[in-house]
Amino acid sequence: MLRFGLFGTGHWAAQTHAAALATHPYARLVGVWGRNPAKAATLAAAYGVAPYADVDALLADVDAVAVALPPDVQAEIAVRAATAGRHLLLDKPLALNLPDADRIVTAAGRHAVASVVFFTSRFNPAMVEFLARPVDGAWHGARGTLFAAISEPGNPYGASPWRHTHGGLWDIGPHVLSIVLPVLGPVARVAAMDGPAGGVHLLLRHTGGATSTLSLNLDGPPAAKTFDVAFFGEPGIVPVPHRDVTTGQAFHTAIDALVEQVDSGRPGHPCDVVFGREVVAVLAAAATARAEQRTVQVRH
Repeated sequence: MLRFGLFGTGHWAAQTHAAALATHPYARLVGVWGRNPAKAATLAAAYGVAPYADVDALLADVDAVAVALPPDVQAEIAVRAATAGRHLLLDKPLALNLPDADRIVTAAGRHAVASVVFFTSRFNPAMVEFLARPVDGAWHGARGTLFAAISEPGNPYGASPWRHTHGGLWDIGPHVLSIVLPVLGPVARVAAMDGPAGGVHLLLRHTGGATSTLSLNLDGPPAAKTFDVAFFGEPGIVPVPHRDVTTGQAFHTAIDALVEQVDSGRPGHPCDVVFGREVVAVLAAAATARAEQRTVQVRH
């Protein structure tokens, strides 16, 4: 049984993290910490656990952390947790810059903790099967169009400051990169251009020669919402499957993955912090390319 501390009190923390942890047969939710003590107390009471006012006090009482906080706050919690020897169940993106991502990777490696970064689609059984499928021929590249409408009435993330500040590149970009990178390999160079309504369009050159084009928009018109990712090449044009489980079920599978690493004593997962850092490297290069209007090399 892995004892978890939950860091975060928002919609995602309550509806996905806490709900899955409370029902997982090999996980036990011990307590909740949040930047707003009143919200932490409310969420903790809903699950019959203790609210914590101090980060280190909660770390002392658990084996692992589940973090549902803005990426810059997550980075600090993750380093402290790993340094304390606590296993990491983190959200995407791992951080908002490469130095913070590197600090997490270094701390996790130095203290030999298990880690999983919750890229939602990667814990969808249909996607797992798709990515494991042998390909008879070579992929030439991928195209992805991911448009959301965060300001649409009723969107639970509509008041999220970090999402509005950093936009679709950092909030939606990790979703498509988590699918494209395992198939086409690391990215060597990135070009970026702004589009209407805060959209951003990326051109990626992978180290193996493939190219990807990604169009991302977090705050677009509701009528334009879409999730469309496809690979193309010798096998033809092949779209990836859409998610066939709830986010809660996917997070349940992510808990499984962390528990399995801990039980086996073998840290390492396809979506660990090392992979999370690879995604951040692409996003950081894209942010520079976007700001400076030039092609940027990705730091590996």
